[in-house]
Amino acid sequence: MPTLRTITLGCKVNQYETEYLRQGFLRLGYRDAGQDEPVDLVIFNTCTVTHQADAECRKILRRLAREHPEAEVIVMGCFAAKAADEIASMPGVSEVLTDKRQMRECLARRGLVDVPTGIAFFARRHRAYVKVQDGCVLPCTYCIIPQVRPGLWSRPVEDILLEVRQLVDNGYREVVLTGVHLGLFGRGPGDDRTMDLAELVSRLLNVDRRFRIRLSSLEVNEVSDRLLELMAENPERICSHLHIPLQSGSPKILKRMRRRADVEYYLRRCERVKQLLRDPAITTDIMVGFPGETDADFEETCRVVESVGFAKIHIFRFSPREGTPAAEYPDQVPEHVKKERSSYLEQLAQQVRRRYIGELIGGSLQVLWEDLVTDPEGRPKYLLGMSDRYIPVRAHASTGELGELGQVDVDGFDGEFLTARGQDASLGLTLLNATADRL
Repeated sequence: MPTLRTITLGCKVNQYETEYLRQGFLRLGYRDAGQDEPVDLVIFNTCTVTHQADAECRKILRRLAREHPEAEVIVMGCFAAKAADEIASMPGVSEVLTDKRQMRECLARRGLVDVPTGIAFFARRHRAYVKVQDGCVLPCTYCIIPQVRPGLWSRPVEDILLEVRQLVDNGYREVVLTGVHLGLFGRGPGDDRTMDLAELVSRLLNVDRRFRIRLSSLEVNEVSDRLLELMAENPERICSHLHIPLQSGSPKILKRMRRRADVEYYLRRCERVKQLLRDPAITTDIMVGFPGETDADFEETCRVVESVGFAKIHIFRFSPREGTPAAEYPDQVPEHVKKERSSYLEQLAQQVRRRYIGELIGGSLQVLWEDLVTDPEGRPKYLLGMSDRYIPVRAHASTGELGELGQVDVDGFDGEFLTARGQDASLGLTLLNATADRL
């Protein structure tokens, strides 16, 4: 039986697409290779969001040629779309997939008769990513993704519903909806404007009650009131967590980036999120060192961070991408200044995260239990899981069941995990104390 190995760089969309192709090859008779086992096929899904990502892709391809000279290598993803000719000429590369539609064609050419429309499992995880959309058409001056993922495309709703139903039946209790530009779900060829992300979420709620939905990144103007109302009406079914990229808190810099929303609108929408949802987690992306960013611009960003109180911030240092307008701007920020601002912002991000976490202590959260920690004798000690607010949780092993959802009461934070106890255990302790008082 031939063996395969997968390597994935980049976003949740890439992770989904790798899993889709992997499952297709498993149907063709392949199996996952062991750690030190010879490999017949490598599926390498690439990223090109920064020039460092490009360099990492080249490095991995050279390593694969050295370590697995007999293996067939299929390369896909955004760097494959950007540099197809370069990749095709590298040793060991047998095929370059530059478009998502080529994945099904690749499987069909190799003899798979019933090419799947989705996935049934998500390897070695308790959460499953479900890709519902592809393509971006935004004009952000720093981003190369619209050049390598052009055009908007949305999956048929029935395919998504079927895939989610299969995943839930196979034990997955959290489904993460993802796309290159998730908020534009429903847009693309044949768009009749009757379907959008909120409508998709509404339909998914009726598939099964055994799972919860998490949304990946959304632009602030795509966080509609209808979507927020669905989240507020279904707090145990839709995670109270929204990732809303800010990029900068400076109006001047946002304009140079060609971002669609200004700072005041962003702040108003975040306030709206907090009005409609209980203790929502708002996470974000921020870029430091964009061309022309002054100390005053950076200070404006820090003030927005303080005002919103983000639960987590993904901090990027600006990386010029050849072919984007920002790469040609004359007022590039020195690298040492980018590093200083990134370091300062990281400290501020930790402060506001701690503040947000403090607001959760004493309340209740829903957790998906994802890992079991044992003591030196192999006995169960702790369960580790991810809360609906995207903060990791640790509790006694008896609190819940691995791979299942559970409700906990939060009683502290140990610097990495919220510490909690199951609500049933809490009730039991209350009854025990009441009995003791009567005696």
